[in-house]
Amino acid sequence: MTQQATPSDIEYANRKRVPKRESFLNKMNEIIPWSEWVELIRPFYPKGEQGRPPLGIELMLRMYLLQIWFNLSDEMTEDTIYDSYSMRCFMGLNFLEQQVPDATTLLKFRHLLEEHHLGEKIFDAINGLLEANGCMMRGGTIVDATILSAASSTKNESGKRDPEMHSTQKGGQWYFGMKAHIGVDAGSGYIHTVEVTAANEHDITKASALIREDDEVAYGDSGYQGIEKREEIKTDAHKAKIDYKINERRGKVSKLPKGLAREVEREREKRKSSVRSKVEHPFHIVKVLFGYSNVSSTKKRAKQMESAP
Repeated sequence: MTQQATPSDIEYANRKRVPKRESFLNKMNEIIPWSEWVELIRPFYPKGEQGRPPLGIELMLRMYLLQIWFNLSDEMTEDTIYDSYSMRCFMGLNFLEQQVPDATTLLKFRHLLEEHHLGEKIFDAINGLLEANGCMMRGGTIVDATILSAASSTKNESGKRDPEMHSTQKGGQWYFGMKAHIGVDAGSGYIHTVEVTAANEHDITKASALIREDDEVAYGDSGYQGIEKREEIKTDAHKAKIDYKINERRGKVSKLPKGLAREVEREREKRKSSVRSKVEHPFHIVKVLFGYSNVSSTKKRAKQMESAP
């Protein structure tokens, strides 16, 4: 998307420092294959044969990505684009010619992507792009899971907790919500597979689905102990041959007698952890930088918009 320079653009070009948000959006604008993603959506997008002509696919896709990256509601996305110069530039908008699509239009676009599972297709396209450019190294996977908390209160319209979520205990503390299971490329640290379950689903139950067909080694924390004995692993000819480098449970190494054997085992665990630590970076981005530390607020906003007139 290109747009003619306005007096505001000329003024902003003389700033002494480019904000981090703008740097991030500029980088995303350069690396995302917009035409490819637009063609993934086009077969499902309204043709405009009846009623008001639809807005451009790329325009709506850019607005949707801004919502995802900055964890915004539909209405807040619209307001923030009006308020933010860097977001307006990313959208390619000139307010003399075009306004920001309204919150309801964004809601309908998001539902279109969800209905036709286009988010998964875009995710696969990203992985294909990374592999084509030699960024996804393959051969090894790191598996892990994280809890996305939700409000357990029943003080709501239905008087019930969300049936898709359940309670689980971790570190002596109880959590209610869902769990995101991810498979990360051991070489690059990029996510290649995602599975979502209720929080009470054990990490190990989704491990098989996170391992790729050409993986030769898999890393995991102590929660994945015994993975090679699971039925779905033993009955799969390829996965049964994988070298599973799983960390020992906490305290097991320290209980070994002092000496060479203990030091060797400690060094082995350290090496496993140094590779496995790559899986924590995606969780940091999603939960801390993007703000998706819980699921309740996002679902609440979506339901509010669905019931809006």
